[in-house]
Parts: sequence; structure tokens; C-alpha cells
Amino acid sequence: MGEQNGVLLMEILSDTLAWFSDSANWTGDDGIPARVLEHIWLTIVPMLIAVVVAVPPALYLAHRRKGAFFANALVNIGRAIPSFGVIIIAGLFFVRQGVSLRFWPVVVALVALAIPPIFTNAYTAIAGVDPAMTEAARGMGLSEREVLVDVEMPIGANVLLAGIRIALVQVVATVTIGAIISSGGGLGRYIVDGFARGPAGHAEVFAGAILLGILTLAAEGAFTLLERLVLPPGVQHLTREATPTGAAA
Repeated sequence: MGEQNGVLLMEILSDTLAWFSDSANWTGDDGIPARVLEHIWLTIVPMLIAVVVAVPPALYLAHRRKGAFFANALVNIGRAIPSFGVIIIAGLFFVRQGVSLRFWPVVVALVALAIPPIFTNAYTAIAGVDPAMTEAARGMGLSEREVLVDVEMPIGANVLLAGIRIALVQVVATVTIGAIISSGGGLGRYIVDGFARGPAGHAEVFAGAILLGILTLAAEGAFTLLERLVLPPGVQHLTREATPTGAAA
């Protein structure tokens, strides 16, 4: 049995290498470059929307020390939301509106997936700052806006960015579900089409999973690099020393 599994694995690996070597898989609308770009686009758009929707109210409520119950409830709701179910519901809605299923249903589901960790970490980043520091800043004459921007946000920056990183990785992995209901879905198209072909599509499924893993690691690595570029060394040290607990990370 073990030998058979080993032989089967070697056959899949050999077929996967052959799949990558086939020039037809690198050209056209279904080629690897096109699918990678589609996957990236389907990641960037919902992430930008989620950040714009989630971060400002989270910062405001945390600065005012309000909405703690709502923040915790949002985390639980986010964990309970089935992304596939949201995609189906959004797909039915957009079909009625005559909108293509290739883009917007997936975006709606991914926005719903990304908002909870972003909101929760943004809230925790600000609410977890030592009150003595904010009171000292107010005592020095800083306005409420200056307290938020110049004191609380630098201290909580690592936690806030961690929430965005968590959401990014989740979104990159979940884009593939979109391929189930449309011709889109980025790299998920290879996985769905491969499963549909049965044993003959195992190489395509494996290739899609490899590409997805590489893209996910690349996205996380790129975001980590972005953090180092955005945060000055002194702020990075400050945020490590003063990172509040209880964040989604």
C-alpha cells in the first residue's frame, strides 16, 4: 500500500512538472500570468474596501473608548460567516441585476471576510494604549486628533498592521472559492477545473495549489517588507514594547 501511494505521488509530481512545462498553460486568458494577475486584483480590491470601511470607525470608537462589545461581537460574527454562502447569495443578487459573476460576488464575500480582523485589531491597537500616556499627551495641550495620530496610532501600529496582514492572507486563500460559481477565481480556476476532470486533472489541481501557496507566501512577505518600510526603526521598537494584548493576531 505504501509503495502504491509512493508511485502515485511520483506520477502526480511528474505530471505536475509536465503541466508547468506546457507552454499552453502560460499563455492566453487562462495562462498562469493572467490567472495570477486576476488573483492579485481580486485580493487588492476587497482589501482596500475593507480597510476604508473598517479602520476609521475602529479608530474613532477605540479613541473614545466606546464599542468594545461591538468589536468583540464582530470577531465572532466574522468567524461564523461562511464565505461560500456569501458568494452564492451575492451571486444570486448580481445575476438579478445583470452583473457579471466573475468579479463582484467574490469581492463582496471577501470584504465581509476581511473586515472583522481589520476592525478588531485596529480597535485593540488604540484601546490597548496605556491611558496614562494619552492623558499625559492631553496635559501637554495636544488635541484629540493629535493624541490619536501622534500618540495612539504609532504605539498601536504593529497591532493594526497585523490585522491587515491576517485579513490579506485569508483573502488570498479564499479568492479560489470564486472559481466555483464563475469563470473567475484566479488560481482557483485550476483547482476547480482539475477536480472536474477527475484523476486526469490531479496535476492541474496540484499545480494550482502550489501556485496558490507561493502567492500566499509572497503576499505575506511583501506585507512584512512594507511594514519595515513604513514604520521607522524607533517606532518599530516602541510598538514591540507597547503592543497591547487581545488583538486578533
